[in-house]
Amino acid sequence: MPPDEPDPAATADESKTFPRVLVTVATYNELENLPLLTEQIFAQAPTASLLVVDDNSPDGTGRWADEKAASDKRLHVLHRSGKLGLGSATIAAMQYAIEHDYDYMLNLDADLSHPTSRIPALVEGMSGSADTGPLDVMIGSRYVPGGGASGWPWRRRMMSRGVNLYAQLLLGLRVNDCSGAFRCYRVATLRKLDFAKIRSMGYAFQEEVLWRLKQVGARFGEAPIVFTDRQYGSSKINGKEARDALWIIFRLGVKNYLGW
Repeated sequence: MPPDEPDPAATADESKTFPRVLVTVATYNELENLPLLTEQIFAQAPTASLLVVDDNSPDGTGRWADEKAASDKRLHVLHRSGKLGLGSATIAAMQYAIEHDYDYMLNLDADLSHPTSRIPALVEGMSGSADTGPLDVMIGSRYVPGGGASGWPWRRRMMSRGVNLYAQLLLGLRVNDCSGAFRCYRVATLRKLDFAKIRSMGYAFQEEVLWRLKQVGARFGEAPIVFTDRQYGSSKINGKEARDALWIIFRLGVKNYLGW
């Protein structure tokens, strides 16, 4: 075979080694963070695509994403009419990944709290091990050896631990970090979900989607990350959303124990 002609076997091997990955971020007023985050994502995953799901940010986040997408075909933008919730934004990203036949969807927050340096570890972890076989979800976990949260006061640490224990007990989730958004999903497994059944459009979404995936037989893994509080912009969560999340998890827990 001439040296300048690609080897079909090598091409096939490369397609197995480098799956089609869609990195997704939901944004609302993240103009201070998104340019740097985009640079960091492509530094760690240069062959991946990036989908920005923007909820009509008043600060121009969506406009910046459009301008960047015009010069970088790896970047895609999904505009929504307003602030519709983190859960619904993630569902929109999942449906985009399904419709465009990606192998993996890797989601992270837009506020630079999740270390992009761990993107390769999450993608590589999807292969699993001889004991587990391939995995369906790899979670960037604060609560496995090597993981943690930087700069959190003791009260926030206790609240986060409590929410995770609450979800583990009520939903029967055998993972250490149920509430983090930094995850890699196998898109073929996402196809098994009935998105119409998902009730949480806010912060209980992270726990609910794991529970729904558990119901379709998903296998989970965790890789350590160190979570860092945002430096720019403001947090989107408030007391009402936190209370709503606890109530939704409780209702799902009742269904879990009743076998509904």
